[in-house]
Amino acid sequence: MLKIVLHQPEIPPNTGNIIRLCANTGCSLHLIEPLGFDLEDKKMRRAGLDYREFASVAVYPDFADFCQKNKESRRFCITTKGSQPYHQANYRAGDAIIFGSETRGLPPEILAAADPDQKIRIPMKADSRSLNLSNAVAIVTYEALRQIGFPDLN
Repeated sequence: MLKIVLHQPEIPPNTGNIIRLCANTGCSLHLIEPLGFDLEDKKMRRAGLDYREFASVAVYPDFADFCQKNKESRRFCITTKGSQPYHQANYRAGDAIIFGSETRGLPPEILAAADPDQKIRIPMKADSRSLNLSNAVAIVTYEALRQIGFPDLN
């Protein structure tokens, strides 16, 4: 299945919503520290409606540790500076889809190391800054799932 990666997320309800998305799609969630909250935060638990027990969630001290432990995964970076729209990327099971923090996005060093074809964007109006993180994750996740045939979903 897909790996949803949040690099240093800051807002508990966003991560709670994404946990719920992962629980309902079978995707795994990978969180890169530091987090802007405690995983037991009441707001995050409320947004996730206690779905955490149904989702696979892993936490890593840094991005290098995530990469070391997930070498087999292709990595797609979501960025407003992406070279292609998210729906034109060709996803497959096991891919990691990486999202930056709510206020900073992905750091330049992660983007610089990414293959240009794996820097993808969600089309928006030219004067827009970004979408809500949990909305962006849902948009890209469901397109990737559509492409791989919605495995184990009905």
